[in-house]
Amino acid sequence: MAKYIGPKTKIARKFGEPIYGPDKYLDRKNFPPGQHGLAKKRKKISEYGIQLQEKQKVKYTYGLLERQFRIFYERASKMKGRKGENLIILLESRLDNIVYRLGIAPTRAAARQLVSHRHITVNGNVCNIPSYIVKLGEIVGVREKSKSLETIQTSLSGLATSRYSWLEWDNTTLAGKYISKLERSEIPETINEQLIVELYSK
Repeated sequence: MAKYIGPKTKIARKFGEPIYGPDKYLDRKNFPPGQHGLAKKRKKISEYGIQLQEKQKVKYTYGLLERQFRIFYERASKMKGRKGENLIILLESRLDNIVYRLGIAPTRAAARQLVSHRHITVNGNVCNIPSYIVKLGEIVGVREKSKSLETIQTSLSGLATSRYSWLEWDNTTLAGKYISKLERSEIPETINEQLIVELYSK
């Protein structure tokens, strides 16, 4: 499967936000990359440009390609409720994102790799599909023979409980449970999902 493997700071600078986590280079150069970066920052962006930029930001944040993102949007459109909120909640329910939110991996990219390499289980069974949608009540944990992996131990060091209200973490079994319905207001990322809905509605 294709994926973005270029410099992450360049993408973060494009949006002016640390979408991949704390970035010391972004703090130093908080303007778009390229020879005319500062000039681009001053240039007025069209309404379509703002909507497109928001969609691109969400795609990079969750590590999706255009076709994958479109599939999630169409799925969210068929659900009850607001399309934009449904979309973000669906993306948050992806297995790789849940692994990241539980603290098993330091980034979403690292979480996706752990899932793909069969280090993660769902309800006790190995699942190597990063896009799997974790359902309410399901338990996501570390595979028994993978619990000693240095990358997992480093990421979990100092983590006693989950940092998010919709997830419950057990440090003894190295497993977490999706315990309550996720509310849009609880998601910390600065995303204006209504702009994405407006873009796809054109």
